[in-house]
Amino acid sequence: MNPMSILRQPASITKLNNRITLKDSYMTRIPSDKKLLLTSWLICGVGALYYCYEYFLRICPSVMTPELMRVYGLTGAQVGNLSAFYYHAYMPMQILVGLLMDRFAPRRLLTIACFLCAIGTYLFAGTSSLAMAEAGRFLVGFGSAFAFVGALKLATIWLSPNRFALISGIIMCLGMTGAMMGDVLLRSLVDDIGWQQTIYLSAAAGLILTAIIWSIIRDVNPNHTAIAHHQLNFGKLLTELLAALKNPQIWLNGMVGFLLYMSLSAFAELWGIPYLEQAQGLSKVHAAHANSMVFLGWAIGAPIWGWFSDFINRRRLPIIIGCIGALGWVTVLLYVPHLSIKTIYFSLFAFGLFSSAQILVFAICHEATQHKIAGTAIALTNMIVMIGGNIFQPFIGKLLDLGWKGELLQGARVYSIHDYQTSLSVLPMSIIIAFVLMSFIRETHYKIKKD
Repeated sequence: MNPMSILRQPASITKLNNRITLKDSYMTRIPSDKKLLLTSWLICGVGALYYCYEYFLRICPSVMTPELMRVYGLTGAQVGNLSAFYYHAYMPMQILVGLLMDRFAPRRLLTIACFLCAIGTYLFAGTSSLAMAEAGRFLVGFGSAFAFVGALKLATIWLSPNRFALISGIIMCLGMTGAMMGDVLLRSLVDDIGWQQTIYLSAAAGLILTAIIWSIIRDVNPNHTAIAHHQLNFGKLLTELLAALKNPQIWLNGMVGFLLYMSLSAFAELWGIPYLEQAQGLSKVHAAHANSMVFLGWAIGAPIWGWFSDFINRRRLPIIIGCIGALGWVTVLLYVPHLSIKTIYFSLFAFGLFSSAQILVFAICHEATQHKIAGTAIALTNMIVMIGGNIFQPFIGKLLDLGWKGELLQGARVYSIHDYQTSLSVLPMSIIIAFVLMSFIRETHYKIKKD
């Protein structure tokens, strides 16, 4: 045997062993990566599930408007005001929520918030006092204020930043699923067991979800390639917040979001079902099902707009297309007489589908600010978006009361189709304004600002 071949043998064996080691390392790394990816989606999914639950609670008054009028002897404006107590807490809390998310991270905050939602829901149902019902509604809004921002904050920690628009759309899709369940499931439960027992069940579901959130959500992504989560001090956060407040793009972008969100906050979340019953002549069940088409349109449209926006590397164009489509379909819905039930269903679906392009304002916000204050910037945008529910739910009720002719049905006020057309004219007007404002917003091309 050649002595040199003996000398070369260990090197060959070593090389073979190295290959085996590398292969083993590769094979063990893939399952680990897959496990981390599944964990990431599970954590973000639970955050989105909480958003689904809070949206379910948000739209409850729209399904039981006649019952609330009878129990508390309310006018249209008073029903709008009772529902808007949710927004009285939700909207001003947004800035604080963003600061807390960036300072303390989502897990503890979402757990406490979900528990408060469950307690507020119980108070809303467990009283004959209007003041206590308003307090319960306020507490639900307080806890709900953490849901959407928390879900998006989890997405910035656990998922790839260049798919933020798509992820935002998926989160919104789950929220709209909760709203659809609210319209269809709540209506059936209210008819079967009464509105108070239905709300008690909703409170119990919140307690279960609280335990799930605490058990599953984690604040730190172990992947070293992920963007680091910053826990900044409040002084630094306030400095960054002031910079964001001085940025006109944030305000313009938020106003577009607020105006397009009116399809939900001013219509589907409260006045859609009464409009469909009284102005379009649908039964309670059909009105609830038809109204859920707006949420279905949002559920399908939001992830599609997110994907489309990522695909074409544009944010402004999809929103402009959404404005045009939403304006056309809401005009048909409100002003074209003698619509068939199929046309009503499709018009509501299309109205929601095109309006859901609104989800892209959160991607614009995320890309226009530094990553370390993503929670604060998103919360500021969400606060502006929620102005619609806070102001226009009672405002539309007031407009309806101004045209009311004194007609009652089982203790609940009945409004004419002309009353609804006049009061709901704020919807097409808001879309037109959003379309104009889009010309002043800069394109971001999904580029994330470095810290």
